[in-house]
Amino acid sequence: MIGVWIADITPLYNKKIYDIFYEFVPGFRKKKADEITILQKKAQSIGVWYLLEQVIQKYKLEKFPVYNLSHSGDYVLCAVDLGGEKDIAVGCDIEKIKKINLKIAERFFCENEYRHILNQDSLEKQQESFFRYWVLKESFVKAIRRGFVQDTKSFEIQLNTPPIFVKKPKQFGEYYYREFDITGLPYKMAVCSDKDDISTKLNTEFMNCFKDRIKSGK
Repeated sequence: MIGVWIADITPLYNKKIYDIFYEFVPGFRKKKADEITILQKKAQSIGVWYLLEQVIQKYKLEKFPVYNLSHSGDYVLCAVDLGGEKDIAVGCDIEKIKKINLKIAERFFCENEYRHILNQDSLEKQQESFFRYWVLKESFVKAIRRGFVQDTKSFEIQLNTPPIFVKKPKQFGEYYYREFDITGLPYKMAVCSDKDDISTKLNTEFMNCFKDRIKSGK
C-alpha cells in the first residue's frame, strides 16, 4: 500500500528549533537547505525529509522505499510505498489555496478542465477546482518523473471520486489518483501512482512531530 503523511512545520520557523532538526537530516539535504534563503522554504526542505525519516523508522522500511515529497505553506507531505516494491511510480503534491489567475488555467489545463473551473458559481469554488486540477496534474508529472517537461495539456482529468484520466499519452499505462484534504485547512492534496493500492486516508500521526519532539526534550 502507498501511505500518505502530513506534518505541520510551523515550529521550524523558530531558528533555534530549525537548527535542532537540521542536525537530524543527511548532509545532502542540509546542503540543499543551505542554498535556500527564505526561512519558510528552508523549513519545508528540512521538515519534509524529517517526516520521511519518521515514516521509515516507524514502519521499519528499507532505506529508501519508493517515495515522493511535496510542501506548500505551513505543511509538508510524503507518499511512501509500504510494500517494498521498486518498479512502481509515485507522485504527490500539496498546494495552499489562494487567489488564482485564470490565465494560468487557460495556459496549462485542457479546454474541458478550464471550462469546468469557469463554470463554477463562486470565486471560492473556482479556486477549489483550480487547485484540485493543479495537484492532480503535478502529482502525475512527478509520478512519471518528467515534471512540467510533460505538456500538462497532453492528459485530461475528470474530477470524479477518485479522479480519472479522460486521456493521456499512449506510452503511459494505467495510473490512479487519490485526493485528500483536512477540514478547515485551505490546502488541496493528491497522490498519483501506477499502483491502485493507495490509502484512502491521510495519515496525521506525525502532524505535530516537530512540536511533540521539542516538548519531549528528546
